[in-house]
Order: sequence, then structure tokens, then C-alpha cells
Amino acid sequence: MAGKLLWGSLLLAPLTVAIDKLTSAGDVTLFVLSALSLIPLAWLIGEATEHAAEHTGPGIGGFLNASFGNAPELIVALFAIGADLPVVVRGSLAGSVISNLLLVFGVTQVAGPDGSEIDRRSLLAQIGLVAVAVGALSIPAALGYTGAPERHSVVVASVPVAIALLLLYGIVVGRNLRHHSRRERRPPHPDAWPLQTAMIGLTIATGATAWVSEILVHSLHAFASAVGLSEFFIAVVVVAIVGNAAEHGGAILIARGGKMRLATEIAISSSAQVALFVVPAVTLLGLLFAHPLALAFRWTELVAMAGATVIVTAVVWDGRTNRKEGTLLVAAYALAVVGFLLYGGR
Repeated sequence: MAGKLLWGSLLLAPLTVAIDKLTSAGDVTLFVLSALSLIPLAWLIGEATEHAAEHTGPGIGGFLNASFGNAPELIVALFAIGADLPVVVRGSLAGSVISNLLLVFGVTQVAGPDGSEIDRRSLLAQIGLVAVAVGALSIPAALGYTGAPERHSVVVASVPVAIALLLLYGIVVGRNLRHHSRRERRPPHPDAWPLQTAMIGLTIATGATAWVSEILVHSLHAFASAVGLSEFFIAVVVVAIVGNAAEHGGAILIARGGKMRLATEIAISSSAQVALFVVPAVTLLGLLFAHPLALAFRWTELVAMAGATVIVTAVVWDGRTNRKEGTLLVAAYALAVVGFLLYGGR
């Protein structure tokens, strides 16, 4: 029954696009519809990834889920750059890192079996990458606090940081994937989808998610005004969670099925990919726009990302899941949200 409902709810995405193109519906309505549309799309991405992981193993499967799930994040950010919304771009990217580390990783531990073994080596390597990224992003952030954060000199300082992060990500992830490929080769389950079918499903779901995400971004300002919250808060919390619905939903559903190695890989690898691939890629592609992106993150964002890496490192250290620790991670995310709500301006 639940499966049929999810398959049927995939019609929300084309319905949202049709309402956007063919009617004069308000932006608040479009924001809500696009957010709801991402939920079944997240389920489809999670389902397709789980079947693909039967062929590739959990390490590579988690990387695939993070890659396809973060494609909309990249597209949303580029649309926001085009609309000259740098605070929204940085907020959604920082919020994505934080929500994956604390909220998604925490909920997977609560939803999955207690005491399950996870890939400590792989997860710690990716958490380390996030920590390096936070340190590197502090350089243009510091420049942003000495004057106008969007000025040309901050954009120039952001470019070498972006290039360095991309190179580091490529080297470390390449080694990690080769490691997983050697360790995790196994025959797929008889009920698994063919790998080609799973990849086609991932591609279609990602394309639909990107289309709906565009509607989400263009209706954000009206929604923020209607609910009385700042664009920064909507971006760092709501857009980050909705934009990462693929990883959120996929990781939780997979954790409920007991596949904790795959579920935890999705949550942590997604954070690393946003910090070391999506952020620098958006920065470099942003040079093609009239208003390039400066990596002048707020100190609240940087402190929250740094704190999340420290907490998650402590949780991962023993190499096993723990429901109590998962609950603490979710509580830490709730505290971060309160901090973002209370923080006003730079």
C-alpha cells in the first residue's frame, strides 16, 4: 500500500510544473507544492540507489546516491546566483552540510538497528574532508568581514580555495572508491533491479528533482515573506532540507531496511560532496554570471559546520551505530536551527 502511494505521488512533480506553467498560482502555493513533490522523488532516488548498490556495494552505492541527490543542490545554487541571491546560495549549501551530518546521520541511527557495524575508515575520511573544507572556507569568510562580502577581492580569493577543494576531493574520493571496489564486489540479490534500470531511474528522478527545485527557488522570497522569516533562515533550513530530500529520504528508508553501511555512507558522503565538490563547482561556474559568488560564509554557518564535524567524529569513532547517539545528533541539529533563527544579519 505504501509503495503504491509513493509511486502514485510521483505525479506531484509534473502536476507542480503544469501549475507553474499553465496557471497563475501564487508563489507560496508553488513553494509548498514543489517541496511536497520532492518527497516521492527522494523515495525513487533512494529506491534506485539501493538496487544499484546491490551491484556496486554500499560504499560506491552511497557515493552514487550523494552524487545524484546533490545534483539539484548544484542547480538550485546556480539559479540563485543568476537571481543575485548569494545569501541563499551560501545558506543552502552550509545547511546541506549541517543537515546531512547531524539530522540525516542521526535519524538513520534512530531508524536502523542498534549496534550495527559501519565503515569507520571511510566515514572518518569523509568527515576529515569536511573539516578541511571548513578551514579553507574560513579564508574568504574572514575577508568578507573586512568589508562588503560580495566585493571583487573576496571573489578572487574564493577561486583558488575552490580549485584546491576540488582537487583534494578528486584525489581522496578516487582512492576511496577504488578501495570500496576491491572490498565490496559481490553478486546482486536476485530481486535487485538490473543496474541499467536503476541508473535510468536515478537519472529521471534527478532531472525531475532539478526542475521542481527551480520552481522552489523562484518562489522562496514570497514564501519567506508570507511566513515572516528571513531568506537566510529559509535557505539554511528549509531549502537545505528540501533540496537534499533525496539523501534524507533514501538514507532513512535504507536504514529502516537494516543496511546501515549504505545508509551512513549516503549521509556522510553527501556532506563531503557538498563541501568539496558542490561549493567549489558553484563558485567556479558562478564566474560565468554577472554576479559571481564569493565564499563569504557567515561565522554562524562555519561554526555550525565545524561543530557538526566534531560531534559526528565522536559518534563514528567506535564504528557502530547507537540510537542514543543518533538522538543526540538530532537534538544538536535542533539547537543549530534555533541558533540560525535567533541570528540576525551578519
